[in-house]
Amino acid sequence: MSIPPDDALSQRIGGLAREAEQAAGTGNHAHAVRSWQQLLALSPGHPQALTRLAQSQLALGDRDAARESLRQALDAKPGHAMAHAVLARIHVAEGDSAGAIRELDMAIRHDPGAWGALFEKAQLLEAEGRAREAALCWSTGLDTMPPDARQAPHLQATLAHARAVTARNQQQLRDFLDTRTADLRAQERKRDVERFEHCLDIVTGRRAFVTARPANLAMPELPAIQFFHREDFPWARRVEEAMPEVLAELEAVSSGDRAGFEPYVQTRPGETSAQFAPLDRNLAWGAYFLWKHGNRIDAHCERCPATVAAVEHAPMVHIRTRAPAVLFSELQPGAHIPPHNGATNTRLTVHLPLIFPDNCAFRVGDDTRPWVPGELFIFDDTILHEAWNRSDQRRVVLIFDVWHPMLTMLERELVTRTVEGLVDFYDGASELGEL
Repeated sequence: MSIPPDDALSQRIGGLAREAEQAAGTGNHAHAVRSWQQLLALSPGHPQALTRLAQSQLALGDRDAARESLRQALDAKPGHAMAHAVLARIHVAEGDSAGAIRELDMAIRHDPGAWGALFEKAQLLEAEGRAREAALCWSTGLDTMPPDARQAPHLQATLAHARAVTARNQQQLRDFLDTRTADLRAQERKRDVERFEHCLDIVTGRRAFVTARPANLAMPELPAIQFFHREDFPWARRVEEAMPEVLAELEAVSSGDRAGFEPYVQTRPGETSAQFAPLDRNLAWGAYFLWKHGNRIDAHCERCPATVAAVEHAPMVHIRTRAPAVLFSELQPGAHIPPHNGATNTRLTVHLPLIFPDNCAFRVGDDTRPWVPGELFIFDDTILHEAWNRSDQRRVVLIFDVWHPMLTMLERELVTRTVEGLVDFYDGASELGEL
């Protein structure tokens, strides 16, 4: 623990913290409990001290006292990741695996780098026979673990197990996806599927992707182009020509009660919103979806027939439960979409600007541009990108995805089967993330 500003009280608090940590480190948890209680008498409601107290109380077998200390810690600091992790251990001691996983999910949500919580969750999932979900947790924990922790002698057996489980799962996944795509690959020359074979190597952990930063599915040998020239896409002109009708439909759905608009960022239980936390369940970044996760929203499409007709000129991605996504994206005054990378470079993202006041801009990589009337932005969203609205009016663009033009028709079908295969293999587990 850090010591507060230098005065007699803070020195006393700091001394008690060191005394408690030293006692707990030597297994003298009764002494640690007394020291933490003395500290809390001087600094009531200190969440870290309450959590450390709970750890020693739990080590002494006093679950009720530990639970009460953790309740106070979470009252003082909602979302305190370590408190949730210690609560999970109480659930484990009581044989409540589901409760433990729920608390570990909360810890991971509030601290995505909580590799210890990921490892504990992986062990519980393994015990329940949920091997594939466990492998995802082991893998994520290994990825987020700091280098010094990797060298700790007491963790070597755990790390060896984590690596073995991850490697076994990756091989099983490779066999599963090989079966899904074998018939298509067998019909073609090796050169025609060479890039896709590299893709499978990346998906299943055999090779690293070193050219761009897709969050999940990475296709090698695609150039990292920030903004594409819209003139190179024969369908782009027809989308741009529809802008007046699309804008009129946006205005119609935006009037009145604005039914159908929802926050773009809506994390599920166990997920972390990370840098998107200020936008999570917040209409500062709102969306009116025509397609969402591959599902056509008929009522919305019926209200926007010109928009539907416009985007259908483009080679949109169609993957079960994943694509397309077509939406009006609304950014309120003062809102900022933080830098982030998209899920896969097998697609490009398209923006049709509709309402774009001054002091709104968009950055992809090192290229920052304002929206221009009637001109599409077509870009690779796996390159770090962000958007902001520094005006006093809303900014709205129509967003949809298209296949990357350098993918062959064969590769499109292979990618489609692979993404659907990943979803089926993991049975839609939230740990899989977006694809």
